[in-house]
Amino acid sequence: MSSSAVRVCQCPSCQHDAPHPERDRHRQMNVFLSRLDEAQRRWYVALEAERLGPGGERLLAQITGLDEKTIRRGRAELTAGLAEQPPDRVRRPPVEKKIRHS
Repeated sequence: MSSSAVRVCQCPSCQHDAPHPERDRHRQMNVFLSRLDEAQRRWYVALEAERLGPGGERLLAQITGLDEKTIRRGRAELTAGLAEQPPDRVRRPPVEKKIRHS
């Protein structure tokens, strides 16, 4: 998800024409997510999935477009207290690849 794109919710309720009480919340969540960086999106969606309980990761994946594995990663990072996360980087430094000589 680019930082300016606002995703349209793909949950079953939002895909029907009939209005439902969470449609506006899903839209607001996706607008909010479009303003966050990669790590912040992961952590916010992980918090929401935790709040929803069982099935939360799947529903949040449908709403936000984040992969369920990404949401689980965010939950693990929150559980660890974000202590291992550098405050000034969005992505971890690249790992050097070893080159094999044939």
